[in-house]
Amino acid sequence: MSESLRYRRKPGIVDARRVTQREDVPTAHGPVPAEIGDWVLTDPTSGDTWPIKPDIFTERYELNA
Repeated sequence: MSESLRYRRKPGIVDARRVTQREDVPTAHGPVPAEIGDWVLTDPTSGDTWPIKPDIFTERYELNA
């Protein structure tokens, strides 16, 4: 697994990591598949986790430096 970095979505902040091998991500609605190159986001407040495609990720999130 790769290292998680913190990213900001206007207006919130999430933890994000890039998927390096296919995996099933445990979400509130059950496991969801994530493919290589997808991102897995985690809400640091609630702990909710979900996968997102890379084009949507780059459109909606920016690194919170």
